[in-house]
Amino acid sequence: MNTTNHHRYLLLLFILAMLFTVACSEESDPQPVDEDTKVEVPDEGAIPDDGGKASDDLFYQLIRIENLAAGSSDEDPTAPRPAIFFSLEDSTLRSDEYVKTNRWDLAFANLYNSFLSGNNGDDPENYGYGANSVGGIHILAEHFDDVIDIPPDGLFRTGRDQIGTDESGFFGLGLGWYLYDFGGEIMSDGRHEKQHVAYALQDTRTIVLRTAKGNYAKIRMISCYKDAFTPEEWFRDTPHMYFTFEYVLVPAGSTQFEIRE
Repeated sequence: MNTTNHHRYLLLLFILAMLFTVACSEESDPQPVDEDTKVEVPDEGAIPDDGGKASDDLFYQLIRIENLAAGSSDEDPTAPRPAIFFSLEDSTLRSDEYVKTNRWDLAFANLYNSFLSGNNGDDPENYGYGANSVGGIHILAEHFDDVIDIPPDGLFRTGRDQIGTDESGFFGLGLGWYLYDFGGEIMSDGRHEKQHVAYALQDTRTIVLRTAKGNYAKIRMISCYKDAFTPEEWFRDTPHMYFTFEYVLVPAGSTQFEIRE
């Protein structure tokens, strides 16, 4: 990212943060994975040292995570949010002590934790810099079910905060996983309660992730609102940021995604 684009990026994030605050109610401090999560998340102390191997039970399965709580506060919307780190390979939220390891795969960070990135130890701009991790992230303008082939490794981005606001909405930064509807007129009729809503593009965007250990996942971001999974349920005062997403994990060396019964 050159200097001009970097400054534009920071300016847009600042403006978006100032506007986003009117949409959001104050939440408590970040919490562990919500009780409604479909995959039971173990405590950090219960996680064995797996020697860098993903759980075979998670390969080729459709896995759904509901209400992964990032927490948010609107008192200072431009203040950096603490990043949260999630392991797709054992469906576990990692604490900060694991940042410089290959034990997490997906970071939620920056503005309201809405920007996503992978875990790459070689990129100085990555949260995992210095770790033995080879992750990266890519996004496609395709439905989740239609993404079969794994993209070439050269397409995966390795920096931090790579995928967020989509160009089809306000303050878009290229292809993103959600559309920010400032006036409520892109996705709705402009009424007050539908203004300043973040719409997950769940049917037209798919994220592909190379994990920290070199496996692959395709991800469908479904919502950032608590217990609300469809656009009809999203309003400016719906509790946030609670990420719901589905993913399929396949081992390193795979060329295609598949689900096995």
